[in-house]
Amino acid sequence: MSLLDDIQALRTAATEALGGINTADALEAWRIKYLGAKGMVKSTMQRLREAPREEKPALGQAANQLKIALTEAFEAQKDKLGAAGAKAKTSSVKLDVTLPGNRPRIGHSHIISQTVSEICEICARMGFEVAYGPEVEDEHHNFIALNIPDHHPARDPLDNFYLYPGAMLRSQTSTVQIRVMENTQPPVRIIAPGRVYRPDTVDATHSFMFHQVEGLYVDEGVTMSDLKTTLDQFCKAYFGPEVATRFRPSFFPFTEPSAEIDVLFHYDDGSTRWIELGGCGMVDPNVLRSVNYDPEKYTGFAFGLGIERMVMRRHNIPDIRYLFESDVRFLHQF
Repeated sequence: MSLLDDIQALRTAATEALGGINTADALEAWRIKYLGAKGMVKSTMQRLREAPREEKPALGQAANQLKIALTEAFEAQKDKLGAAGAKAKTSSVKLDVTLPGNRPRIGHSHIISQTVSEICEICARMGFEVAYGPEVEDEHHNFIALNIPDHHPARDPLDNFYLYPGAMLRSQTSTVQIRVMENTQPPVRIIAPGRVYRPDTVDATHSFMFHQVEGLYVDEGVTMSDLKTTLDQFCKAYFGPEVATRFRPSFFPFTEPSAEIDVLFHYDDGSTRWIELGGCGMVDPNVLRSVNYDPEKYTGFAFGLGIERMVMRRHNIPDIRYLFESDVRFLHQF
């Protein structure tokens, strides 16, 4: 029998053997036997060296066709077995269409952002507009225009984040009030929410970064009673109509007279406690003069409230760090 006949016989035998294979293990054994490094196709091609020179072209072509045909047949059978296995696996899985689906977790606004939006909505109903300003400020807007003198402790470099001489991270959003008044004539009625920075030691009630909302109303005939009414109505709108407020005399360089506003909270054990929310007062005449307002014609009030403090009181959160360092599962509650 010639080598060409052997090639044809090998092709027929391999094809017939492949047709009867129905498992992956048997298919791999077939591949090793016929197409492996020591398989029958390899052995047949090595016999080409012994063939007469004039027969080598025809024998080489036949041998290459053999290898190509068997390789293609192997890949086809492999795909066929894979598809059949996948179908069998799928058919064995029973689908219960009555089971509830797995809903993807959808993100939402942080509780601080939610609170800022609610504060803006409450104040908008009272006629306030929202104003924003830069978080990197100069000393004029952060201190000088707010009637804070050089010797005041609030200007101590250890109590502020100075970036370079004359520039700092703002320590209150009162800076926005100054910027608005510099470019707007009365009446002015704005709130300024945003982040502020102070180098406080982080604990349950303090952080080096927190959020404030400052309010400002300047017009002719604005009085302290307007301030008290505004803050009392705001607290009732945010905390509930049953809350009580009180104002304690205090001091701030940019307001005169000044006060602290407290809210009375009721706890589950029956106890009550007054909690300070922030400071307020009538705008100091020197502040009005710094923005070229006539203090003989205009008066105004200003207030500043800590947003984290409001969130913690409303949702009974004991530690401010939960808002920024906690497991996200805690924040998913809100």
